[in-house]
Amino acid sequence: MNNDESTFSRAARGGIAVESADHPSGVTLLHSFLPAIWVLQSALIALGVARFHEGWRGAWAPALGVVVLAVIKAVLEAWCERRLFDHARSIVSSWRRQGLEALVQRSPLDRNRVPAGEAASAIGEQADALLPWLTRYRSAMLRAKLLPLLILLPVAYFSWASALVLLLAAPLIPLFMAIVGWRAQEAGKQHWKELGNLHAYLLDRLRGLPTLRALGAVDISARQVRSQGEALRDKAMRVLRIAFLSSAVLELFSALGVAMVAVYIGFHLLGTLNFGTWGEPLTLPQALFILLLAPAFFDPLRELSAVWHDGASGKAAMETLETVCRGDASISLGKRAAQYATGGSPTTEDARHGSPVGVRIRNMSFGFPGNPEVFKGFSLDIAPGEHIALVGTSGAGKSILLALIAGLLDPQEGEITFQGRDGEVLLPAVGWLDQHPHVFGSTVAHNISLGRPHVRRETIGRAIRLANLSKVSQARPHTPLGEQGRGMSAGEIRRLGLARLAGDEHMQLVLADEPTANLDRLTAVDTIEGLLCVAQARTLIVATHDPELIARMDRVIRLDGTQE
Repeated sequence: MNNDESTFSRAARGGIAVESADHPSGVTLLHSFLPAIWVLQSALIALGVARFHEGWRGAWAPALGVVVLAVIKAVLEAWCERRLFDHARSIVSSWRRQGLEALVQRSPLDRNRVPAGEAASAIGEQADALLPWLTRYRSAMLRAKLLPLLILLPVAYFSWASALVLLLAAPLIPLFMAIVGWRAQEAGKQHWKELGNLHAYLLDRLRGLPTLRALGAVDISARQVRSQGEALRDKAMRVLRIAFLSSAVLELFSALGVAMVAVYIGFHLLGTLNFGTWGEPLTLPQALFILLLAPAFFDPLRELSAVWHDGASGKAAMETLETVCRGDASISLGKRAAQYATGGSPTTEDARHGSPVGVRIRNMSFGFPGNPEVFKGFSLDIAPGEHIALVGTSGAGKSILLALIAGLLDPQEGEITFQGRDGEVLLPAVGWLDQHPHVFGSTVAHNISLGRPHVRRETIGRAIRLANLSKVSQARPHTPLGEQGRGMSAGEIRRLGLARLAGDEHMQLVLADEPTANLDRLTAVDTIEGLLCVAQARTLIVATHDPELIARMDRVIRLDGTQE
């Protein structure tokens, strides 16, 4: 089994769909054998030359046969290439889709998540590297394995000496190409890795651009980006140099092989070399037939050399995509959050009207690989509409408990269920507010609605007023906010998160993680009032150290097991 086949089988065993149902294996086989038509054309050309000595009337039929075969080959080649390209596009789309699904299925709390820059490079640029591998490299590899043998058989039928020359020259080509190719594949991996690192580095610098500008470090960062870009260019040129070396090896040995066959044929026709055939000396048509096939013997290897770099890049890209699609994620996204991500919606009529929901936790256990007992046999009951404060020292598990309730994590043991006022178990509509709400480079209205169809325009206006965003200059209609909240204060960004909660009338459960952290007292008071207003007639669970916010809650749960 060759390397590309083993890569495909490894991906298939991992559950990654790289082949569609209509995989054109027959098209690949046909496309690979189309160059074999040249054997028939060479025979017709040799026959035409032999008949031309008898007069031009005898040569028109072979000439017409050569033209017809050329047209048939061109039509079939165009059709096969179109089919292969369409199929390759479907495979690349499948990889991208499964890569995005894999990223969505991983918990935001997973420290082994693929960095954003590397994931963007893999799904965007590196996925495109599969196209030449699937459309050209695999056909070229099949041709290199089978076509030289098909060409060698008719050559050996007329002259075993010519076949022996070709047979001795052929193994040297793949031997040296393999030696060069191993280095090319390793260089390709390093190139893609460096490209992913550059993406991650550039994304990190763009996110921190306001801080870099404030510290006067923009020029230093620009020089660092330029330095990494030069390093990437050097690695790319190294890959190209290896690819050119592979082509040079092929051209050298193929030229030597064809030249030796031509020298033997010439001296044989002159009568100097009387060996190498199966009895009778070669005639002119037979000698011409062998000379026409000799360069074609090396053509599959020449084509393989031309796409060898595509194969190395494709394999490296495949391994990177496998890492993204099936990486070593130690923490998966919770089933409930995954259900939301794949189009799940809150159940029951109560959810559509925003009725509060109760939370029931029974014998829950959860831990990370480095901290296996964050929770052990933990149980908790929260009544519908109750406001709860989670209190504890840093690292006690307040944020982890919120993530478990939200469905971002699944408990290893026990269960978390939600019930309406009538006791019916349901899938709740959950609102989440953390310390750093993400701000998209769009209008306030779009940042509040987030594309949710049930968030109406009048609801957005009411949410802006409730969150006290009306006086913010960026809150004007059609005025886009800065990416990552550039130009907004921490309090304004926190109030934007409140407005998102207020804009969802279906919300039943509000989860807030340190909503007043790092805010001045006046802004913190405004945030508390806004949060309590949003959570009216809803269940609220907040993790906090703020004594004023704790005092406004119905009940306090300390993660040392005591309650107030």
